[in-house]
Amino acid sequence: MPNIKASILSVKKDAKRRARNIAEKTKVKKAIRQVADAIKAGNADEAQKLFVAAQKAIDQAAANRVYHKNNAARKKSRLAKKIKSLTEAAE
Repeated sequence: MPNIKASILSVKKDAKRRARNIAEKTKVKKAIRQVADAIKAGNADEAQKLFVAAQKAIDQAAANRVYHKNNAARKKSRLAKKIKSLTEAAE
């Protein structure tokens, strides 16, 4: 633990930021997992609905700088690709 007051405050701020980032990442991972489960089940309609929610969570995380914008774009693109392959297979 630091002795300097500014350093003590910095450690506290870092802990708060870390907790916020972990919560945000958990929300994104959960949303992605739900979409993946719907895809595995073969339920294209539900996967599409969950994908919209996942996109929102990913965009919010990118806006809060938890993820880099390219990382967020990659996550959304990979999910969209999986959903598209599921819908094409169903047809």
